Amino acid sequence: MVHNASTTQPATRAPTRSVTRLEIAVEEDYEQFRARYERAVPPLDYQRTFDLIARQAPWSDVIDLADDNGPLGFMIYWKFDAQPLFGLAGNRARCTEYLMGNHTIAERMYRHDAGALLYAPLRTTIHESPSGETLFAIDRPSDTVAALGRSEITEVGRELDRKAGALLRHLGAPVPDELT
Repeated sequence: MVHNASTTQPATRAPTRSVTRLEIAVEEDYEQFRARYERAVPPLDYQRTFDLIARQAPWSDVIDLADDNGPLGFMIYWKFDAQPLFGLAGNRARCTEYLMGNHTIAERMYRHDAGALLYAPLRTTIHESPSGETLFAIDRPSDTVAALGRSEITEVGRELDRKAGALLRHLGAPVPDELT
C-alpha cells in the first residue's frame, strides 16, 4: 500500500480518566432490595415516550413525563437478570444489571457533546458478592463524564452523583462520600 502524504486521517482522541467504582453493601436480601430498587426506579414508559416523539411534542412535555415516570430522578431503560444465563455455566451468584437514567438530565450533557451518551444512562448492578452479601454497584457518574473535558458536562455528572446518593438514602442503604 502506498502512503499518500496528502491524505489526512481523522483525528483520534484518547482521553484517559480514573473512575471510582462504588460497591455499596446493603443489609438486605438480594430479592427484597432488588424489588425495592425497581419500585423506586420504575421502567421508562416507552409507549408514552414514543407518543411524544410521534406528535413532535414540546420538550416541556418530555420533562413532565420524566418527572411523572421517575419521581426520584431515575428510570430503568434496560435490565438483565444475569444468573439464569450464567447459571448454565454453574454460577450461582445472582446479579441484575441495569441502565438507569433520565433523558432530561442526559439532554443537558448532550447539548454540549452528543458523545456524552456513552455514559448515559448509568450502568448499575445489584449483585451478590462471593460471600453472598448483597451489593449495589455504580461507577461515580462525575468520573465517567470527566473524560469529555467539558465543565458543563462534569457539573451534570456531579448532580448525578448526588441523585444516586439520594436514591441510596431513599432505599435505606449507606451513602458513600463520593455520592454526596
